[in-house]
Amino acid sequence: MHSPVEQFTIKKIFDFYFLGIDLSFTNSSLFMLLSVLISFVFLFYATKNQKIIPSRMQCAAEMLYEFIANMIRDNVGKEGKPYFSLIFTLFLFILTSNLLGLIPYSYTTTSQIIVTFVIAASIFIAVTILALFKHGLHFFTFFVPAGAPKILIPFLIVIEVISYFVRPVSLSVRLFANMLAGHTMLKVFGGLAVMISSAGGIAFAGTIFPFAAIVALTGLEILVAVLQAYVFTILTCMYLNDALHLH
Repeated sequence: MHSPVEQFTIKKIFDFYFLGIDLSFTNSSLFMLLSVLISFVFLFYATKNQKIIPSRMQCAAEMLYEFIANMIRDNVGKEGKPYFSLIFTLFLFILTSNLLGLIPYSYTTTSQIIVTFVIAASIFIAVTILALFKHGLHFFTFFVPAGAPKILIPFLIVIEVISYFVRPVSLSVRLFANMLAGHTMLKVFGGLAVMISSAGGIAFAGTIFPFAAIVALTGLEILVAVLQAYVFTILTCMYLNDALHLH
Protein backbone atom coordinates (compact mmCIF):
# COMPACT_ATOMS: atom_id res chain seq x y z
CA MET A 1 0.00 0.00 0.00
CA HIS A 2 1.31 3.43 -0.93
CA SER A 3 1.82 6.06 1.75
CA PRO A 4 -1.40 8.01 2.53
CA VAL A 5 0.50 11.28 2.13
CA GLU A 6 1.90 10.39 -1.29
CA GLN A 7 -1.22 11.88 -2.89
CA PHE A 8 -0.11 15.34 -1.71
CA THR A 9 3.24 15.22 -3.50
CA ILE A 10 3.77 18.10 -5.90
CA LYS A 11 5.01 16.80 -9.25
CA LYS A 12 6.38 18.87 -12.11
CA ILE A 13 4.61 18.58 -15.45
CA PHE A 14 7.18 20.69 -17.27
CA ASP A 15 10.13 22.74 -16.04
CA PHE A 16 10.32 26.49 -16.37
CA TYR A 17 12.91 28.78 -14.81
CA PHE A 18 13.00 32.58 -14.95
CA LEU A 19 15.94 34.54 -13.54
CA GLY A 20 16.91 31.54 -11.48
CA ILE A 21 13.40 31.20 -10.01
CA ASP A 22 11.62 27.87 -10.39
CA LEU A 23 8.25 28.63 -12.03
CA SER A 24 7.61 25.08 -13.22
CA PHE A 25 4.07 23.99 -14.08
CA THR A 26 3.02 21.34 -11.55
CA ASN A 27 0.04 19.13 -10.85
CA SER A 28 -1.04 21.74 -8.29
CA SER A 29 -0.94 24.45 -10.97
CA LEU A 30 -2.89 22.23 -13.33
CA PHE A 31 -5.75 21.62 -10.91
CA MET A 32 -5.91 25.27 -9.88
CA LEU A 33 -6.26 26.11 -13.56
CA LEU A 34 -8.91 23.40 -13.95
CA SER A 35 -10.84 24.84 -11.00
CA VAL A 36 -10.92 28.24 -12.70
CA LEU A 37 -11.91 26.75 -16.08
CA ILE A 38 -14.66 24.56 -14.60
CA SER A 39 -16.10 27.52 -12.69
CA PHE A 40 -15.98 29.71 -15.81
CA VAL A 41 -17.58 27.08 -18.06
CA PHE A 42 -20.32 26.37 -15.51
CA LEU A 43 -21.27 30.06 -15.14
CA PHE A 44 -20.94 30.73 -18.86
CA TYR A 45 -23.35 28.01 -19.94
CA ALA A 46 -25.66 28.58 -16.96
CA THR A 47 -26.18 32.22 -17.91
CA LYS A 48 -25.76 31.99 -21.69
CA ASN A 49 -29.44 31.52 -22.54
CA GLN A 50 -31.36 32.76 -19.53
CA LYS A 51 -35.05 31.88 -19.43
CA ILE A 52 -38.01 32.86 -17.26
CA ILE A 53 -38.37 29.18 -16.41
CA PRO A 54 -34.72 28.35 -15.66
CA SER A 55 -32.96 25.16 -16.59
CA ARG A 56 -31.31 23.08 -13.87
CA MET A 57 -27.94 24.65 -14.55
CA GLN A 58 -29.36 28.18 -14.55
CA CYS A 59 -31.27 27.41 -11.35
CA ALA A 60 -28.06 26.18 -9.68
CA ALA A 61 -26.17 29.33 -10.73
CA GLU A 62 -28.97 31.60 -9.50
CA MET A 63 -29.14 29.76 -6.17
CA LEU A 64 -25.38 30.13 -5.80
CA TYR A 65 -25.64 33.84 -6.61
CA GLU A 66 -28.40 34.37 -4.05
CA PHE A 67 -26.54 32.36 -1.45
CA ILE A 68 -23.45 34.58 -1.66
CA ALA A 69 -25.50 37.76 -1.97
CA ASN A 70 -27.41 36.90 1.22
CA MET A 71 -24.17 36.01 2.99
CA ILE A 72 -22.71 39.44 2.19
CA ARG A 73 -25.97 41.22 3.03
CA ASP A 74 -26.23 39.49 6.43
CA ASN A 75 -22.59 39.81 7.46
CA VAL A 76 -21.38 43.02 5.82
CA GLY A 77 -24.49 45.01 4.96
CA LYS A 78 -25.14 47.22 1.95
CA GLU A 79 -21.55 48.47 1.97
CA GLY A 80 -20.37 44.98 1.08
CA LYS A 81 -22.16 44.98 -2.28
CA PRO A 82 -19.15 46.31 -4.27
CA TYR A 83 -17.13 43.33 -3.05
CA PHE A 84 -19.60 40.70 -4.25
CA SER A 85 -17.41 39.63 -7.19
CA LEU A 86 -14.46 38.97 -4.88
CA ILE A 87 -16.48 36.93 -2.37
CA PHE A 88 -18.33 35.01 -5.11
CA THR A 89 -15.09 34.15 -6.94
CA LEU A 90 -13.38 33.13 -3.71
CA PHE A 91 -16.21 30.79 -2.69
CA LEU A 92 -16.54 29.21 -6.14
CA PHE A 93 -12.78 28.65 -6.50
CA ILE A 94 -12.39 27.01 -3.08
CA LEU A 95 -15.54 24.92 -3.50
CA THR A 96 -14.50 23.70 -6.96
CA SER A 97 -10.95 22.94 -5.77
CA ASN A 98 -12.26 20.98 -2.78
CA LEU A 99 -14.73 18.94 -4.83
CA LEU A 100 -12.30 18.39 -7.70
CA GLY A 101 -9.86 16.84 -5.24
CA LEU A 102 -12.38 14.10 -4.41
CA ILE A 103 -12.14 12.64 -7.92
CA PRO A 104 -9.80 9.60 -7.97
CA TYR A 105 -6.28 10.34 -9.23
CA SER A 106 -6.87 14.09 -9.06
CA TYR A 107 -5.03 16.58 -6.86
CA THR A 108 -6.41 18.71 -4.02
CA THR A 109 -4.81 22.14 -4.26
CA THR A 110 -6.39 23.27 -0.99
CA SER A 111 -4.49 20.51 0.82
CA GLN A 112 -1.33 22.59 0.35
CA ILE A 113 -0.70 25.13 3.12
CA ILE A 114 1.12 27.47 0.74
CA VAL A 115 -2.00 27.75 -1.45
CA THR A 116 -4.43 28.40 1.40
CA PHE A 117 -2.01 30.76 3.15
CA VAL A 118 -1.44 32.89 0.05
CA ILE A 119 -5.22 33.25 -0.40
CA ALA A 120 -5.74 34.06 3.29
CA ALA A 121 -2.78 36.47 3.42
CA SER A 122 -4.00 38.27 0.30
CA ILE A 123 -7.43 38.75 1.89
CA PHE A 124 -5.84 39.92 5.15
CA ILE A 125 -3.63 42.50 3.40
CA ALA A 126 -6.51 43.69 1.20
CA VAL A 127 -8.97 44.27 4.06
CA THR A 128 -6.27 45.97 6.15
CA ILE A 129 -5.42 48.38 3.32
CA LEU A 130 -9.15 48.99 2.80
CA ALA A 131 -9.60 49.81 6.49
CA LEU A 132 -6.63 52.21 6.48
CA PHE A 133 -7.92 54.02 3.38
CA LYS A 134 -11.45 54.27 4.75
CA HIS A 135 -10.70 55.20 8.37
CA GLY A 136 -7.12 56.51 8.36
CA LEU A 137 -5.47 56.55 11.77
CA HIS A 138 -8.86 55.95 13.37
CA PHE A 139 -8.42 52.32 12.23
CA PHE A 140 -6.07 51.68 15.18
CA THR A 141 -8.96 52.21 17.62
CA PHE A 142 -10.06 48.76 16.43
CA PHE A 143 -7.46 47.31 18.80
CA VAL A 144 -8.91 49.12 21.82
CA PRO A 145 -12.14 47.45 23.02
CA ALA A 146 -14.84 50.00 23.85
CA GLY A 147 -15.54 50.44 27.55
CA ALA A 148 -12.42 48.59 28.68
CA PRO A 149 -10.82 49.74 31.98
CA LYS A 150 -7.84 51.99 31.31
CA ILE A 151 -5.52 49.85 33.40
CA LEU A 152 -6.22 46.85 31.14
CA ILE A 153 -5.94 48.68 27.82
CA PRO A 154 -2.18 47.95 27.26
CA PHE A 155 -2.77 44.22 27.79
CA LEU A 156 -5.91 44.20 25.66
CA ILE A 157 -4.12 45.98 22.82
CA VAL A 158 -1.42 43.31 22.77
CA ILE A 159 -4.04 40.54 22.74
CA GLU A 160 -6.08 42.26 20.00
CA VAL A 161 -3.01 42.87 17.81
CA ILE A 162 -1.90 39.25 18.14
CA SER A 163 -5.37 37.92 17.38
CA TYR A 164 -5.63 40.24 14.38
CA PHE A 165 -2.35 39.12 12.82
CA VAL A 166 -3.12 35.46 13.50
CA ARG A 167 -6.16 35.70 11.23
CA PRO A 168 -4.43 34.61 7.99
CA VAL A 169 -2.78 31.70 9.81
CA SER A 170 -6.00 30.38 11.36
CA LEU A 171 -7.95 30.95 8.15
CA SER A 172 -5.45 29.03 6.02
CA VAL A 173 -4.69 26.23 8.48
CA ARG A 174 -8.38 25.45 9.01
CA LEU A 175 -8.95 24.77 5.31
CA PHE A 176 -5.62 23.03 4.75
CA ALA A 177 -5.91 20.76 7.80
CA ASN A 178 -9.45 19.62 7.00
CA MET A 179 -8.59 18.75 3.41
CA LEU A 180 -5.34 17.01 4.40
CA ALA A 181 -6.90 14.95 7.20
CA GLY A 182 -9.96 13.93 5.20
CA HIS A 183 -8.05 12.74 2.15
CA THR A 184 -5.50 10.92 4.30
CA MET A 185 -8.30 9.08 6.09
CA LEU A 186 -9.89 8.08 2.78
CA LYS A 187 -6.54 6.76 1.54
CA VAL A 188 -6.01 4.70 4.70
CA PHE A 189 -9.48 3.09 4.53
CA GLY A 190 -9.09 2.51 0.79
CA GLY A 191 -5.76 0.76 1.31
CA LEU A 192 -7.27 -1.31 4.13
CA ALA A 193 -10.14 -2.45 1.90
CA VAL A 194 -7.72 -3.50 -0.86
CA MET A 195 -5.50 -5.42 1.58
CA ILE A 196 -8.47 -7.30 3.07
CA SER A 197 -10.01 -8.15 -0.31
CA SER A 198 -6.67 -9.38 -1.65
CA ALA A 199 -6.54 -11.97 1.16
CA GLY A 200 -9.40 -13.86 -0.53
CA GLY A 201 -11.61 -16.59 0.95
CA ILE A 202 -13.56 -15.78 4.09
CA ALA A 203 -11.59 -12.55 4.55
CA PHE A 204 -13.28 -11.22 1.42
CA ALA A 205 -16.50 -10.82 3.40
CA GLY A 206 -14.61 -8.37 5.56
CA THR A 207 -14.35 -5.96 2.64
CA ILE A 208 -18.02 -5.01 2.99
CA PHE A 209 -17.36 -2.85 6.05
CA PRO A 210 -14.26 -1.05 4.67
CA PHE A 211 -15.96 -0.26 1.35
CA ALA A 212 -19.13 0.87 3.14
CA ALA A 213 -16.93 3.06 5.34
CA ILE A 214 -15.29 4.52 2.23
CA VAL A 215 -18.69 5.41 0.76
CA ALA A 216 -19.75 7.02 4.03
CA LEU A 217 -16.44 8.90 4.37
CA THR A 218 -16.70 10.13 0.78
CA GLY A 219 -20.13 11.56 1.56
CA LEU A 220 -18.68 13.16 4.68
CA GLU A 221 -15.80 14.61 2.68
CA ILE A 222 -18.24 16.17 0.19
CA LEU A 223 -20.01 17.81 3.12
CA VAL A 224 -16.69 18.99 4.58
CA ALA A 225 -15.60 20.36 1.18
CA VAL A 226 -18.74 22.50 0.94
CA LEU A 227 -18.64 23.47 4.61
CA GLN A 228 -15.00 24.58 4.50
CA ALA A 229 -15.64 26.73 1.43
CA TYR A 230 -18.54 28.31 3.32
CA VAL A 231 -16.50 28.86 6.51
CA PHE A 232 -13.60 30.40 4.59
CA THR A 233 -15.95 32.74 2.75
CA ILE A 234 -18.06 33.80 5.72
CA LEU A 235 -14.93 34.58 7.76
CA THR A 236 -13.74 36.71 4.86
CA CYS A 237 -17.07 38.57 5.03
CA MET A 238 -16.59 39.10 8.76
CA TYR A 239 -13.08 40.49 8.23
CA LEU A 240 -14.45 42.76 5.51
CA ASN A 241 -17.17 43.92 7.89
CA ASP A 242 -14.53 44.76 10.52
CA ALA A 243 -12.61 46.78 7.94
CA LEU A 244 -15.67 48.75 6.88
CA HIS A 245 -17.33 49.29 10.25
CA LEU A 246 -14.52 48.76 12.81
CA HIS A 247 -16.69 46.61 15.06
